[in-house]
Amino acid sequence: MNNNIAGKVVVITGASSGLGEATARLLSAEGATVVLAARRAERIDALAAELEAQGGKALANFTDVSDRDQVKALVDQTVENFGRVDVMLNNAGLMPLAPLEKLKVDEWDQMIDVNLKGVLYGIAAALPHMQQQKSGHIINVSSVYGHKLGPDATVYCATKFAVRALSEGLRQEVKPYNIRTTIISPGAVATELLDHISDAKVQAQTKNFVSKIAIPADSFARMVAFAINEPADVDVNEILFRPTAQPV
Repeated sequence: MNNNIAGKVVVITGASSGLGEATARLLSAEGATVVLAARRAERIDALAAELEAQGGKALANFTDVSDRDQVKALVDQTVENFGRVDVMLNNAGLMPLAPLEKLKVDEWDQMIDVNLKGVLYGIAAALPHMQQQKSGHIINVSSVYGHKLGPDATVYCATKFAVRALSEGLRQEVKPYNIRTTIISPGAVATELLDHISDAKVQAQTKNFVSKIAIPADSFARMVAFAINEPADVDVNEILFRPTAQPV
């Protein structure tokens, strides 16, 4: 199999743990240059140092994806350092589940700012460079909850449905620029995402369910690698995956 990952410059938001960290490790091992973006600077600094010690190329960049200027600076600095941006992985996300009647409006705003606007800001930052290059790949992370609704997850589901909608619109618009687009929708994967749930009852129920079936974060990383590794004339538009044991 050809390695179409080696040599590519990949920006990963939410790279300090979970899906983003696992993806950074795998793509670096396959020869990609990885730019690690997250708010937990000490984690991405340590990860970048580890990957470079293993012979990879990595750069850590403190970034809050809810800040448009920071996301633009992240991608602009990537291009300044490495000459291009080949893949933009919009992975950063929050999942503070709760019934609507609890009126956790601040958490609704956080999910919209990170899960939806953060993706839009990533697109806005990367798209001009990719248009100029006449190549690139934008990968947006949705969820099984971007395909189905669940109790206590209404606003989270709304953000993830929206990610799928904007990704499909993007796909249709970027064909003249030879840009590929992929939506990846994971099911129950073992990450720190459940720690964002402030409602104690919902957190306990969700953790109990997920702990019985969750698959490791590197399962997501392999999906990302698969989409990137396909030849330039193959556009893997959407991947939906779950643990084999996940019934819903």
